[in-house]
Amino acid sequence: MKLSYRAGIHWLGEAGPAQDPSVVGGKAATLSRLAAGFDVPPGFGVVGESGESEPDEHDIAAAYARLSRLRGQEAVPVAVRSSAIDEDGAQASFAGQNETYLNVRGAEAVVAAVRACVASFGSERALDYRRQHGLDGGSGQYAVLVQELVIADVSGVAFSVDPVSGSRGQVVINASWGLGESVVGGTVTPDTYAYDVGTGDVSVSPADKQRMTVAVAGGTAEVGVPPRLREAPVLSTAQAETTARLALELEKTCGHPVDIEFAWAGGRLHLLQCRPITTLDTPAGGVGAKNESEAGA
Repeated sequence: MKLSYRAGIHWLGEAGPAQDPSVVGGKAATLSRLAAGFDVPPGFGVVGESGESEPDEHDIAAAYARLSRLRGQEAVPVAVRSSAIDEDGAQASFAGQNETYLNVRGAEAVVAAVRACVASFGSERALDYRRQHGLDGGSGQYAVLVQELVIADVSGVAFSVDPVSGSRGQVVINASWGLGESVVGGTVTPDTYAYDVGTGDVSVSPADKQRMTVAVAGGTAEVGVPPRLREAPVLSTAQAETTARLALELEKTCGHPVDIEFAWAGGRLHLLQCRPITTLDTPAGGVGAKNESEAGA
C-alpha cells in the first residue's frame, strides 16, 4: 500500500501534518499543537480517504504497539474517537455525532474500533447534523484519534467564560467521579464550580451524583456512586483553581474562549480536549454564550 501525504499515521506532538487540521482534523491537530506545553495523553491520528489510500490494519496495529511500548505496557488502554476534518471548528463541534470507543485494549480491538468509528461518519445522525449546520456531506476523508485512556478519578469540562451569560469574569467547571462520559453524556448531574478571575475565589455547588462511568474489562460501565461520595465535592479548592487556570491559559494560547475536557488521576491533571465555544454570540463577552454538550466525541 502506498500512503499519500493525507493517508497514514500521525503522532500527537509531531510537527507538520500532525498539527494540520486539514489532515488530522481539528481535535487531533489542536491536541498535537498543545502537547508540547500541556499534559496531553499520547496518541496518534489515523487518516485517509475512504476507498483510496486507507491505512490498513498493519499500520494501525504497529502504531498501537509503539504506543503500548512507549507507555511500558503490553496493551495500553486507549480511547478511539473521531477527529473529522471539519470537526471542533468555530461553527460546529460535531459533539457526539460519531462513535467513540473507550478502554479498548489489544491491536485487533483497536483496528476494529477505528473501522467502526470511520463507518459512523456516514451515519444518518452525522449526516443530519451536517445538514443542520449548512455543511456538505463530507469529502470522504476521515481522521480518527487513538489516544491513551486516562483512568480518571474525576473528570469534567471547563469553560474559560461563563457558558450561560458569556461573562469573562468567571471560569465554570462541571465535574463528577470517574470517566467523563457520565458528565458529557448527561447521565449525571455534576458538581459545578465557579472560579472568579479577578479574586481567585472558588465557589462550589455540589450535586447528588448518582452515577459514574468506570473502566471495566472490554470497555466501560455506568455504575452507582457509593452513597458516601454522592454529595461530596469531587474537586478540592486547589484542584478547581488549577483546572480553572488551565482553561484560562488555554484561552490565551488559542486566542479565543475555550471549552476543555479534563481528567484528574492520581493527583495529576490531564488535558483531553480543547475546542472553541462554538455558539458564543458575543466574542468580547457579555450575553448569549452557550455550548453544544459533548457526548463522547
